[in-house]
Amino acid sequence: LVLSLVLSGDRVAATVAAGVFCAGMVVSLFFAPNRVMVGLTLGFVVLTVGFILMDWLVVTPFLQFLTLFYGVFIGSFSMYDIYDDLITRTVEGSDAHACHQLFPCCMPRCVGVQFALVALAFQAGGLYLALVWMTST
Repeated sequence: LVLSLVLSGDRVAATVAAGVFCAGMVVSLFFAPNRVMVGLTLGFVVLTVGFILMDWLVVTPFLQFLTLFYGVFIGSFSMYDIYDDLITRTVEGSDAHACHQLFPCCMPRCVGVQFALVALAFQAGGLYLALVWMTST
């Protein structure tokens, strides 16, 4: 998440991040449960490889923006997931309850808020580093 945000600041780094993303998607094909997941995975791989080729052969900033979009989208979905799973509803087997059992002074919703603040700080830090890196090149 933060790595894809930070790596979107440079052309070569964005290519590396997109390559790692494509490799991860290809590895996830071995665990795809149905045809829809296989189709979505292959679609994202083809889209990302197409952006890599367009970036290196035609227009320069495409891949940096795609990598930045992937990082921001994954980060915003993780924030929603933390909010939905740990703050609004607390289930007995969740991470927030496990932390509450280790440290009884923190209530599960408080742990969820702490997780959200840490995720938001990482997201903001990654975005800041990406923008600094983009302006320096």
